[in-house]
Amino acid sequence: MNEQQDHTTRQNSAVTVIGLGPMGQAMARTLLAAGHPVTVWNRTAGRADGVVADGATLAATPSEAVEASDLVILSLTDYQAMYDILDSATASLAGRTLVNLSSDTPDRTRTAASWAAGHDAVFLSGGVMAPAPMVGTEAAHVYYSGPAEVMENHRAALAPIGAPRYLGDDPGLSQLMYQAQLTVFLTTLSALMHATAMLGSAGMKAQEALPELLATADTIGDMMRAGEENPGVALDAGEHPGDLSTVTMMGATSDHVVEASVALGLDLALPRAVQSHYRRAIEAGHGGDNWTRIIDSIRGQR
Repeated sequence: MNEQQDHTTRQNSAVTVIGLGPMGQAMARTLLAAGHPVTVWNRTAGRADGVVADGATLAATPSEAVEASDLVILSLTDYQAMYDILDSATASLAGRTLVNLSSDTPDRTRTAASWAAGHDAVFLSGGVMAPAPMVGTEAAHVYYSGPAEVMENHRAALAPIGAPRYLGDDPGLSQLMYQAQLTVFLTTLSALMHATAMLGSAGMKAQEALPELLATADTIGDMMRAGEENPGVALDAGEHPGDLSTVTMMGATSDHVVEASVALGLDLALPRAVQSHYRRAIEAGHGGDNWTRIIDSIRGQR
């Protein structure tokens, strides 16, 4: 088989998807649309009805699902769910590639990779950086880590889900990147709801407030890049030049957010957490440094 034929074969190879929540269903449909024979399994079998109607094959057991394909994708609540499901199918794992796209901690991901190796399977971890409706679109990308050869062997088959971004051999690295991205995402969502509640206290409806707030969220990246052509270079060098937004200035702003939230009777968990970053930097004598100095206390440094 020449290289082009091998590439085409991998593009159209059989894939199993275990876990049919919204994300699993979206991945199964995307793989079907890309021409892959797809076998699915879910603890609640009824969730498979839609993707089976679209052309997927429903396996009766986890073992049957694993044996249907060399490439097995897991989309589950956490890594414990993988053990709960596949512990009855370990005899079928040898020679398979498990791609776990579930969310958990980097340490649990590394443990899972060792568990898979103990059953003669190879393992890739990943994090899908898109909600279910965006899976398979140009806006979707997926971080992966694990053995480089395994990644390359299955890149063509995985690409329809979202553009693959390979981070390295450490299976915990893609999970760490995923959790870092979720830190930005979840904190931003909480901030948007807190800000909406602030404006709502003055009678402004969410449909009026959110477009203004989202416009600010959309420009944060541009703001970061405006001060540094390649954001992060100064941080890596341990430099925090205070010629733009200092810790003291940003800290005063965080104080005002807390005070306004107190006056409005809102929950203070988020604004006080932000305030504490600036206060600790000021207490450590870094008030004249750039706001990025708050990373010291986040790292547990003084």
